[in-house]
Amino acid sequence: MRGWRELLIAWALFSLGAGVLAGFTIRWLWPAASWSSLASTLALWIGMLVPIVMAFSRSRPVGLLRLRPLDLLYGVALGVFLRLFQGWVATMADGGAPFPTFATMDGALPSSWFWREALPAGVIAPVIEEFFFRAVILVAMYTVLRRGFGKMTAGLAAALVSTALFVVLHTVSGTLGIDAVVSLGAVGLTCAALVLLTGRIWAAVIVHVVYNSMYLLLGLVGTFAG
Repeated sequence: MRGWRELLIAWALFSLGAGVLAGFTIRWLWPAASWSSLASTLALWIGMLVPIVMAFSRSRPVGLLRLRPLDLLYGVALGVFLRLFQGWVATMADGGAPFPTFATMDGALPSSWFWREALPAGVIAPVIEEFFFRAVILVAMYTVLRRGFGKMTAGLAAALVSTALFVVLHTVSGTLGIDAVVSLGAVGLTCAALVLLTGRIWAAVIVHVVYNSMYLLLGLVGTFAG
């Protein structure tokens, strides 16, 4: 774990900032281009992938990549619970949040919807974000703080910082309401706790995939049955 310390955290934050800046630049230079949004997202993902590759090329924390049957159970159950919690929070904030909807053409989703929206939001983004925030940032911060402050304090600090960065990243595309901040914070803290308690990343990844995929399913219901 010697390679997963302060320097890795610094590189991760720098690379994330570079990805965000590149994404903003693309949207600013080509605001009307059909490919602008996708290119901006790819720039952000690259910014997160660089420190992930750096980290795992240096060393692999024991057990972090191991998958156990319980991880699937934790992931599905908590992912569903967090989406229900998000709906409850949104209802409390808005007095009754409607189902999300997707843009349609002649009553049908565009042929590119799966590749441009469903796959990125439901699978790719959750995997990249969990490996960046809960593998690299969380584990590196925990490693740095553990000897000086003890496991409990180090875990709590690492969970809070990784969750705060996770929430802040989602403000890049626009201002978040208090309900979205609370919901994203709950996702971040839950995934951080899973990694800290199990020592494995996949339960957190599955939570995030299920959480995002349920939004897509609700969007399909709202689009065609709403």
